Amino acid sequence: MLATVLHGKGDIRCEEVAEPRILKPTDAIIKLAASCVCGSDLWPYRGLQPMNGPANMGHEYCGVVVEVGEAVKTVKPGQFVVGSFCLSDNTCPHCRFGFQSSCEQREFMTGAQAPYARIPLADGTLVATPHMPDDDLIPSLLAVSDVLGTGWYAADAARVSEGSTAVVVGDGAVGLMGVLAAKQMGAERIIAMSRHKSRQDLALEFGATHIVSERGDDGVKRIKEITDGVGAESVLECVGTQESMSQAISCARPGGHIGFVGVPHGVQIAGQDLFFAQKSLMGGPAPVRRYLPYLMDMVLKREINPGRVFDLEIPLADVAEGYRAMDERRAIKTLLRL
Repeated sequence: MLATVLHGKGDIRCEEVAEPRILKPTDAIIKLAASCVCGSDLWPYRGLQPMNGPANMGHEYCGVVVEVGEAVKTVKPGQFVVGSFCLSDNTCPHCRFGFQSSCEQREFMTGAQAPYARIPLADGTLVATPHMPDDDLIPSLLAVSDVLGTGWYAADAARVSEGSTAVVVGDGAVGLMGVLAAKQMGAERIIAMSRHKSRQDLALEFGATHIVSERGDDGVKRIKEITDGVGAESVLECVGTQESMSQAISCARPGGHIGFVGVPHGVQIAGQDLFFAQKSLMGGPAPVRRYLPYLMDMVLKREINPGRVFDLEIPLADVAEGYRAMDERRAIKTLLRL
């Protein structure tokens, strides 16, 4: 079958690979309904993350089960399923505590930019829909697998609550999903930090009440102006750079909460500064499995439309253009039709 393989910096190819097969009794094989490119895929694509040889790309997925291992009990062939980019058994102490992304058997999904994919730990990872979803819901169900679940975790970790003020640092797909999540959680004031018109427009559609285009100290100053010098109770950090993390911490009020989900690259935090700032941080890989049933239900009931974040749709064979478009910020997120 054809699949996406990254060979090195800027060298992304759609090429023939072997079809996946059951390797363990806990595996499942799914036929993907669609796939996509993630912002985190751009780190190795840009040469900013080490690689050990060619890598099969893709960790966001939804589709129909075609085969299961003999130990799989909760899903069966013919069911439509969604899973998390963090594979988990959903039974270990960390899973039961709601942190499936720290499962004792954790694996990270790979190889989902392809027509078929192997899903390890299928019982704990996959959630089936009650019926076959309409085709127009596929992009939103695909978004649940990572970017919506990650944006939701950012808002949850930042303790967004009814009537609160939330600041979202980052206008990529995860940041935009963080705006949607903050809206659903009841934030009264949602400030999206963005310098790009198309992303600003989508942030407003998802529920942002303010747009701040400034960055760094100027961005923090604008947040303080909007909040009467106080800062925000909740800040969602959705980028992973030193500038974005510093900006997020500075935007939060004393006693505020920062939910950080941008994979850190070169981020350092001064302990003494954080000590006197009196702000809490919670982040890391999102425990998407915790939220899957709830988010899938909202999508199926058409209460939310996270699939709007896909603004470029191309065939899998043209995946290199999908990476380029996101790298050059011509696209927010690329949907790959199989």
